Amino acid sequence: MLQPPHSSLQVAAVPAQRVAARDRDQDAPWHTEAVCRRDEAGLFFAPSKEPTAARLSREEAAKRVCARCPVMVECREHALLQPEPYGVWGGLTAAERRVVLARRRRREIELKKAARQNRIAAAG
Repeated sequence: MLQPPHSSLQVAAVPAQRVAARDRDQDAPWHTEAVCRRDEAGLFFAPSKEPTAARLSREEAAKRVCARCPVMVECREHALLQPEPYGVWGGLTAAERRVVLARRRRREIELKKAARQNRIAAAG
């Protein structure tokens, strides 16, 4: 099995038992319910020099696993907040996460600009 390039990525390689969301201990980390914990980590992380067609196929397979995961949103937010530079997390590739982060940054800038303009208009 391939070793993930980042220690926090080892979540995908650790076996877990499924716990119903309603029965989950609220103090348990979100990743204890991750579906990917039962799959091969290599599905979520690219081997070196992987051909493009193989990468796309592997990423789509990983995204199918993510799509049925009860903690996909938590996983995605984790990857966006860290930010995780490698692998498929929360149904998004590293490139897709960079796009989401760029959009969030632009939105924050727009909101700050609008708030500043509102303060100026209210003061004037």
